[in-house]
Amino acid sequence: MKENIHPNYIECQVSCACGVSWTTRSTKKEIQVEICSSCHPFFTGKHKLVDTAGRVERFQRKYGKKSSPASA
Repeated sequence: MKENIHPNYIECQVSCACGVSWTTRSTKKEIQVEICSSCHPFFTGKHKLVDTAGRVERFQRKYGKKSSPASA
């Protein structure tokens, strides 16, 4: 491997917009993120189905409310 071509890999403080912070390692000293696993709806279980202009109802009317199971 070549000498002196790799960046320094140092401890890094990561901060989320929700207030959670943790330490990891990176080439940067500090990272700020907007969403993390503590506040993301997928991990918290607080999914919200956003229905804009009746798109969900229109889809259900067009394709049916139940999906047929895949034939095996």
